[in-house]
Amino acid sequence: MPAGRGDLVVDVATGTGAVAVLLARRGARVVGIDRSPEMLAAGRRRVAAAGLGDRIDLRLGEAERLPLPDAGADGLTVSYLLRYVDEPGAVLRELARVVRPGGVLASLEFGVPPRAPARAAWRAYTGAVLPLAGAVVGGRPWWEAGRFLHRSIPGFYARHPEGRLLGLYRAAGLRSLRLRRLSLGGAVLISGVREG
Repeated sequence: MPAGRGDLVVDVATGTGAVAVLLARRGARVVGIDRSPEMLAAGRRRVAAAGLGDRIDLRLGEAERLPLPDAGADGLTVSYLLRYVDEPGAVLRELARVVRPGGVLASLEFGVPPRAPARAAWRAYTGAVLPLAGAVVGGRPWWEAGRFLHRSIPGFYARHPEGRLLGLYRAAGLRSLRLRRLSLGGAVLISGVREG
């Protein structure tokens, strides 16, 4: 994760600010961007509770048009975004635009485990356990959210298999790409360095 002491890191799709707080605790200055005023309000509460208001600036904005200058950030993080945008390649180019040459962009997304036993467990979890748990906790909207994940995650990788997805990162001007599967493949972390 790109976060050296004193670095300026942009956290896109910051949501409730969990990643922004983690980065700030590592010494980075953070600009968090999210399109949801409600999520940013929750994020501001989290930042205040952590005592990090002097290190984290949360702003309303969209990944497709970041309200930031070219090459002004030392690094950029983004979590669970690419499935929700119409043109992932265009969004990756916009994300890379704000990172200085030599800076790191790191993206975390849900994944589908590549090995059959883990994939079967993942399908059972996202297809039945997650929607049911959501229904118990939050009613029908959370049940629907669980069902949505079961369809949207494999749908994204059907449209953007690994090789094509990495090609989008390269086309955005990122090199030294690294793909890591976490949680038996249930999460995918892709990082790269912006070329000069």
